[in-house]
Amino acid sequence: MTLADTVELGARFFADPHELYRSLRHEAPVTAVSTADGLRAWMVTRYEDARPALNDPRLSKDSARYHEDGPIGFLDRHMLVSDPPDHTRLRKLVSRAFTVRAIARMRPRIEEIAQGLADRMAEKAAREGVVDLLDEFAFPLPMTVICELLGVPDGERDDFRGWSNTILSESTPEEHDAAAAAMADFLSRLVAEKGAHPGEDMLSAIVKASEDGDTLSAGEAASMAFLLLVAGHETTVNLIGNGALALLRHPDQLAVLRADPSLVPNAVEEFLRFDGPVNLATFRYTTEPVEIGGTMIPENQIVLVSLVSANRDPARYADPDRLDVTREPAGHVAFGHGIHHCLGAPLARLEGEIAFRTLLDRFPGLTLAGEPETLGWRNSTLIHGLTRLPARA
Repeated sequence: MTLADTVELGARFFADPHELYRSLRHEAPVTAVSTADGLRAWMVTRYEDARPALNDPRLSKDSARYHEDGPIGFLDRHMLVSDPPDHTRLRKLVSRAFTVRAIARMRPRIEEIAQGLADRMAEKAAREGVVDLLDEFAFPLPMTVICELLGVPDGERDDFRGWSNTILSESTPEEHDAAAAAMADFLSRLVAEKGAHPGEDMLSAIVKASEDGDTLSAGEAASMAFLLLVAGHETTVNLIGNGALALLRHPDQLAVLRADPSLVPNAVEEFLRFDGPVNLATFRYTTEPVEIGGTMIPENQIVLVSLVSANRDPARYADPDRLDVTREPAGHVAFGHGIHHCLGAPLARLEGEIAFRTLLDRFPGLTLAGEPETLGWRNSTLIHGLTRLPARA
């Protein structure tokens, strides 16, 4: 197969990527694909190929080699789009804030935020009958947490959500560049403010961070803030949204969790495996010809590793299309693998656990308001998430 012979990733794929993945894992586990905006790449769908590809040094993450510096290029100076030694330096400078112990200390505040959101959601449900679980709970929980962690003012958070949606979804070049420019301007101002008037927040610490005499430049600090803000809410928003949908579509599993809430942490791992928040991992670029799954991919090609497909591979998980909150889902790649494994995974897991414990406790009659087939999914190859989740609480 060549890049001239591609599988198109369009609206049908966004609505149900699993249908295509079931076919590709069997017939063409490494295949050429094209997106609506004309991007051509190679997509890896089997677990046995995907996991090692995520940590293959021949697949570079250094995006600066492959596009000119523009509005989004300004924000592409963080660890997710860099290789060692730059990646090692950047990750080391922020990793202390994301240790399991540091995240555990945040539990009381996250629980407080979740309870407050549940209160407001219950009040709105009582008034209006139907609420959007994404707008009322799944989005504001992680957005509030990460903004408090980084010291982002309240008034900027809705704007940030709009910019993030535009940048990460299928949008026109003009819309994409305008959102990226607005975000870059906002983050540059925020970093300058933290440098001049540092607080107790993580972004202030990042701006003044040093390790072995090293520091982040202003551009690197703004780019790191971009990564932490976007990754810090997008992953958890869609973990909560996709997981809630999965439970509401599988009332037997919802009943299991209600009967034994101690299973919630394990259920969070199963939600990540079953319908994770990231579909295709961020771009990798071949630095030389690389053979993956029996297919030789030439040099200087984009490689997209499907986390969603790998996590539903029947060669790795028995009966993978079945939600089972008691399953042992160890080894899933929802947070990636290797040196680029998600730094914020402990925070996402804690937020997910608190979110589902809160929903189970506060809303014993929670149900979908409408047919699952009518729900919209975001037009994004990166983010696997709903546009809305109407529910009766």
